[in-house]
Amino acid sequence: MFKITWIKGRTGTFLRLYYPSQNYMNYENTKWIPSKEYYKGLSEFLNISWIIGKFILPQFFDKVTSPAKWNAEFKTGEKYPLIIFSHGLGGFRTMYSAICIEMASRGFIVASVEHRDQSSSATYYYKENATIGDKRKSPALQEEWMFYRKLKPDENEHLLRRQQVQQRADECIRALDCLLEINSGKPDKNILPLIFNWKLLKDSIDLQKIAIMGHSFGGATVIETLSKDPRFKCGVAFDAWMLPLSDEVYPKVHQPLLFINSEKYQWASNILEMKKLIINGRKRKMITIIGSVHQSFPDFTFLTRNTIAKYFELKGDIDPQTAIDIINKASLAFLQRHLGLSKDFNQWNHLLNGKGPHVIPDTNVDLTPGVPQ
Repeated sequence: MFKITWIKGRTGTFLRLYYPSQNYMNYENTKWIPSKEYYKGLSEFLNISWIIGKFILPQFFDKVTSPAKWNAEFKTGEKYPLIIFSHGLGGFRTMYSAICIEMASRGFIVASVEHRDQSSSATYYYKENATIGDKRKSPALQEEWMFYRKLKPDENEHLLRRQQVQQRADECIRALDCLLEINSGKPDKNILPLIFNWKLLKDSIDLQKIAIMGHSFGGATVIETLSKDPRFKCGVAFDAWMLPLSDEVYPKVHQPLLFINSEKYQWASNILEMKKLIINGRKRKMITIIGSVHQSFPDFTFLTRNTIAKYFELKGDIDPQTAIDIINKASLAFLQRHLGLSKDFNQWNHLLNGKGPHVIPDTNVDLTPGVPQ
């Protein structure tokens, strides 16, 4: 459940890697929001003034650290299943640590991608700047920031999101390619100043046990990626936002797929798009967590006071820890079933059938034609 960050140029791979580590090692915690530029991007995404955002948001989040150790030594000696994780609209690579850390603690390597399609609150890449540093040497590297791009007036949202989800899927596939290169013993150069022994990751990934997970726009990214790359053996979509997808994608998704939905976010047309993927003969499941909201999946649900949480709809009626526990256990049960894992995650198989407190099968949304949603 420990992590590092990998970056490789503008069109390369930018992700946070969560992995099983040597549990006797003592390393410092890392900041949850790693740079002030993310506050600027969040302010834009939340439609609040940057002048207000840069003072208010750090009051809540600047001292928050993730309960995982930075740059800890990788735990060798076995092959691990791999998960690529895709964040939602306005998200970034560190925002889903409660899920990613849990998966890593259960024996997965998890790569949380930060997308550069301008759907993240903020992200950056490095570019060369010959005016910085010693001119006798190679040009210095300078951070170039990209921020959330709002929809323009009269812009076709489906067209924009369709372009973005295709880029997102390509970034997930590149992340997989990068990690498999590392697994083969030939890692590319990491231009971030990290001291980490990448050789320990050689032969650490089980090539037959690769999955993809994502929330909201990331849920759509899960489906798009599965349609493009059969190396992903299954997918888990949290409260998927289906608008970015086109009908031509659905028949190309042959892998098992789990939809975990919140009670308060979904609507009839979105659910009906999901149901186009529930085809006879294909292994698909859908469950709904009662009392949950769209923000029950990212970390914000744990980190805000009730007044702020209610205003931004970051918490539902269910306790946030209960909700994330159901999310993680249902995901683990599904991953065991469809990756062929020899674990005890099947003890939560009942959740996949919508059985247990706070969970129902399928959806709570009324799909009767003509019923207003």
